[in-house]
Amino acid sequence: MNGSRNRLSLQKLSGLRFSEFGFDDRLTDGILASGYETATPVQEQVIPLILEGKDVIASAQTGTGKTAAFLLPLINRMLTSAHDPNAINAMIIVPTRELAVQIEQHLEGLSYFTSISSIAIYGGGDGNAFIQEKKAVSMGADIVVCTPGKMMAHIKMGYVKLSGLKYLVLDEADRMLDMGFYDDIMFIINHLPPKRQNLLFSATMPVKIRELARRILSNPAEVNISISKPPEKIKQLAYHVYEPQKMPLVVQLLSDASFSRIVVFCSSKLSVKQLTRELRRKKLKVDEIHGDLEQDKREEVLIHFKSGRLPILVATDILSRGIDIDNIDLVINYDVPHDGEDYVHRIGRTARAEADGTAFTLISPKDQRKWTQIERLIERTVAQGKVPDDFGETPQYQPRQLHNNNRQEHKRKFYGKPKSGGQGHNRNNRSGSASGKK
Repeated sequence: MNGSRNRLSLQKLSGLRFSEFGFDDRLTDGILASGYETATPVQEQVIPLILEGKDVIASAQTGTGKTAAFLLPLINRMLTSAHDPNAINAMIIVPTRELAVQIEQHLEGLSYFTSISSIAIYGGGDGNAFIQEKKAVSMGADIVVCTPGKMMAHIKMGYVKLSGLKYLVLDEADRMLDMGFYDDIMFIINHLPPKRQNLLFSATMPVKIRELARRILSNPAEVNISISKPPEKIKQLAYHVYEPQKMPLVVQLLSDASFSRIVVFCSSKLSVKQLTRELRRKKLKVDEIHGDLEQDKREEVLIHFKSGRLPILVATDILSRGIDIDNIDLVINYDVPHDGEDYVHRIGRTARAEADGTAFTLISPKDQRKWTQIERLIERTVAQGKVPDDFGETPQYQPRQLHNNNRQEHKRKFYGKPKSGGQGHNRNNRSGSASGKK
């Protein structure tokens, strides 16, 4: 077993040791072999509930260890109770291929000393992958981790054995609904035995998630660790620039040698490709992750990034949730995220596992309104980084003026006064330089 490959973000934030949960010795051996000792708050609360057989709805901020919070008790229940070896016993539905692979790798590590079988099922594979998937769902696998569309396709072909299923997990449920998977999820659920344990995990709890929970959960226990705010230990800086100034500023920021593992988030695949191309022209060691890449290539890039061979990764929001990578010390938002929750998840890639982190956000005039809403959500005025003088004039951030332009919104907090000497431009931004140093 490769302990680093299967490493979970089990932050040592509390005093409860995994040995205190009363896990089966074979599972305990897998936990200890991976080097984990203490549980995170969400694990402390969720694991006992699952072990008791209760339905659970849990909200937890990214990086809190929620994957282990459901994997560990599921494995333990299968080890300590009878189950059908010729049927699927547990199904974990996730929004993306990357998350399916990630969870299956975690599962392999934790169950290394057990006889638990598992498979990840997702789109984009070749004929051999399909044959393996068909064999697993028709002949039986203890745990199947799958994306909704691919599992629905298998079910429609009529050979999936679901009669023995006892456990259903919906992970990143809010993301799946955002991606339009509601009908696919309900199709799958309608083919499952009605008597089962249901676990729903979501980073946020909007109304549509509550409605889904009411339909599929039975008298659930509720755990809420999620707060729509980044961890305090993340140093955040905002750079107000014009659109043509973004690319040279990113190059400037990346020249700071103090950052060794960096993710740059863009809001579109086109921006990812253009920025990656420009950074390569500047002789920076960089690669990209987006939906147009073949699955094998995406996995190869992630392996290189996780191992440290690739210091800079440019990505769309496909990487902002569910991908478990520790030791990221800088996140750059090349574009302002579409909403505040996405901002929290993007910068949540850094400052994990008790490490410090830094997040820079580049804000063009067209994105200032979105940025104002993000500051309201996180209840924080993000300090402005200093753009180098040779970049020329930069746009001024005027949230009060944005408020006046939209009278239907609630009164906003005024986050900063214009500097004297310049109409609509800011030459002396607050605290921080282009490298993030004061």
